[in-house]
Amino acid sequence: MKKVTLFLILAVLLTACGQNTQKSDSQASGLSTENDIVNVYYFHGKQRCKTCIAVGNIAKQTIETAFAGNDKVRFVEINTNEKVHETLVEKYEVTWNALIIAKGENSIEITEQAFATAIGNPQELENLIKQEVNKRLQ
Repeated sequence: MKKVTLFLILAVLLTACGQNTQKSDSQASGLSTENDIVNVYYFHGKQRCKTCIAVGNIAKQTIETAFAGNDKVRFVEINTNEKVHETLVEKYEVTWNALIIAKGENSIEITEQAFATAIGNPQELENLIKQEVNKRLQ
């Protein structure tokens, strides 16, 4: 009786481990697809100042206008207060607002330039976003 019980426990464990491996493979294939996409991440908290809002609006408008119809480029707005985004917040070590352009592990943070130009020279920010996205599309 003990042998049968031990056998059943072992069978359940092996089955559970086998299913977990399949999930990992499908997750890995999903990551390779994600590596082909240029994400323009706009991180922000619940409270946003005038400049923060301008940075987000310019980034979103630039992507929607300059890269309309391009499935390889997307704007992603991330509220850092939401737990669902915790992994990305930790990955990019965001502690405040941030504008990050990333394709796979190839990323650049342009937050400082974005905040310096969003109000006084929004065209410069738009050009910088286009330039960095185009670098990652090549």
